[in-house]
Amino acid sequence: MGQAAGTLVIGGGVVGKACALALRRAGETVLLLDPQSLSRPASYGNAGHIAVEQVEPLASPAALASAFGRLFLLGGALDFRLADVAAWGPWAARYMRASTPEGAAHGKRVLSNLLQDALPAWRRLAASLDRPDLLIERGHVVVWESQDTARSGLEAWRAADIGQARLRPLSDPLARRLGQSIDVPIAGGAQFENTGQVRDPALVLRLLDEAFAALGGQRRIGRAVRLLNIEGRVEVLLEDGERLAPERVLVAGGVGSGALMRDLGHVAPVIAERGYHLEGGAGRWGDLPPVVFEDRSLILTRFGDRLRAASFVEFGRESSPPDPRKWSRLRRHLSELGVRMEGPIAEWMGARPTLPDYLPAIGVSRRADNLYYAFGHQHLGLTLAAVTSEWVAALMGRAIPAVDLIPLDLERFARPSDLRKRNAA
Repeated sequence: MGQAAGTLVIGGGVVGKACALALRRAGETVLLLDPQSLSRPASYGNAGHIAVEQVEPLASPAALASAFGRLFLLGGALDFRLADVAAWGPWAARYMRASTPEGAAHGKRVLSNLLQDALPAWRRLAASLDRPDLLIERGHVVVWESQDTARSGLEAWRAADIGQARLRPLSDPLARRLGQSIDVPIAGGAQFENTGQVRDPALVLRLLDEAFAALGGQRRIGRAVRLLNIEGRVEVLLEDGERLAPERVLVAGGVGSGALMRDLGHVAPVIAERGYHLEGGAGRWGDLPPVVFEDRSLILTRFGDRLRAASFVEFGRESSPPDPRKWSRLRRHLSELGVRMEGPIAEWMGARPTLPDYLPAIGVSRRADNLYYAFGHQHLGLTLAAVTSEWVAALMGRAIPAVDLIPLDLERFARPSDLRKRNAA
């Protein structure tokens, strides 16, 4: 059995890497266990958008009521892999139970608190990496292609809680710049301020790795396959058969975190919510902030001389093969918009870790003395990565985090009878 560093961080995405760096900066001896899988994490393939406007929870009566009209077979972005129904079926039942008016109101209060410091935390992280240019703060744009959807879409956004973001109609200069990049007319648009994007998600991951290594943090390529409870403390079994006994363990491994936490009896109903992107040379796409074509559930983000088109909410197993129809649909959207990517076009698919109430799980395990967790950030993994690392560093340093983490306790998914039994024991 191997003796790991003081703190073992399980996870190779942006949340895990940011937490590992924050803990090392706090003086902890840290080993980052990075699976380095061939399918790069959702942190790599996302739209790069710091989405502080997404305060309205996706577990709500409104989202549930609109689900049918958003199905992939009807031209939308929502899909469920039939072969994976055993994975997403129980999750969907929990999601429906969470999608009540009371649940949505609770989710909005919690997300509002979580997102309040997300953008300032990114400023602090970028500055600490000596790369203030890593964060680009020029907002983003949402556009519609018909008068009806423009009217209803703008009304919906005006009625929504968008937290620290600000909303105004799309300016004429920005509309003209967008018009030079596409061939279809835009019926209306909205311009969001106080949101942002990262310069490049892959660059973020690399800079986090480099800063962690420069401070003496250790990184190991490997995969945790099981957590073992040995007299109230967690040990970690690796894929190669080695067993590690660290002083403390932080599980920040995305979708795979659910199986690890269930080893200890936690109820951790995380599902793989898979997204797809195409990326190629930017061509004639202008120097624009991220643009959401809301009628198509499509976002286009420029990273230097590259352009990324991202979409889809596909529920299934993380390990299931990708669906080529998704990339074909993306190509069709780009063709219809007149957006031409240059050079080789890369295809990517990755899985967001999503819990049924669309809130992350961040806290301390009550089933092992040395176990902490931070996963399940759904579409907000990149957005909340910097501030999550600050909360985790405070939590593991026995300080009081700047936000109330009680609503994010994983025990919220346990049945009342299970809690009574455990408390009685």
